[in-house]
Amino acid sequence: MKTNYHIDGMTCKSCKAIVETTIGKIDGVLSVAVDFDKAMVLVEHDNKVTLDTFQDALPDKYKLNTNSERPSISNTSSKLSQLKPLLLILFYLFVTAICLNYKSWNWSGFMLDFMGLFYIVFSFFKFLDYKGFPNSFRMYDPLAKQFPIYAWCYPFIETALGIMFLLRLEIKWGLVITLLILGITTFGVIKTLFLKKAIQCACLGTALKLPMTEATLIENAIMIIMALVMLSTYV
Repeated sequence: MKTNYHIDGMTCKSCKAIVETTIGKIDGVLSVAVDFDKAMVLVEHDNKVTLDTFQDALPDKYKLNTNSERPSISNTSSKLSQLKPLLLILFYLFVTAICLNYKSWNWSGFMLDFMGLFYIVFSFFKFLDYKGFPNSFRMYDPLAKQFPIYAWCYPFIETALGIMFLLRLEIKWGLVITLLILGITTFGVIKTLFLKKAIQCACLGTALKLPMTEATLIENAIMIIMALVMLSTYV
């Protein structure tokens, strides 16, 4: 018999190979084919082999589901639950930036502090799993796909930009670089969402295992808009 499974947890092409090899070694499995872009696994197997058999053999990061469609990650409550860490971080960044500027309020100071904190915090999470981040980032960032070294350098670039904005160093160049790198990444995010690929978002690294959703697009849009507004004051 042949069974289609949806699989969560694949972040790169090597994941595809791991899934195919692991499932292929199970007794009773005749063939296995993984469609990475659709996050689907087609397995030809004996009746004795069940979903639990496959799940027990696979590493914990991979989750199989018998639904042919992407599981209810699109469900509002499920999506909010998965995005909770990201939403909380953005909320705390906004509150902190407001607190740093409330006594002598000015929008420029607020936006620079928010952008600086954004880069510092987001780069921190990328460094938590520095080895895993590049593979996940290359799944959707066009520049990282062409030049893998860029993915390895990206957390350092974010850290440097964060320091520049918080210390008010070379702000104009920091804004230009922000527009460049986030513009490229946003293009990749839009393409991924349009193709409905079920991949992991690398915005907070790979430790939190966030799904790629519209929230990634929104967070990038916030930073791009702030950078454009700030840059207009320097022109």
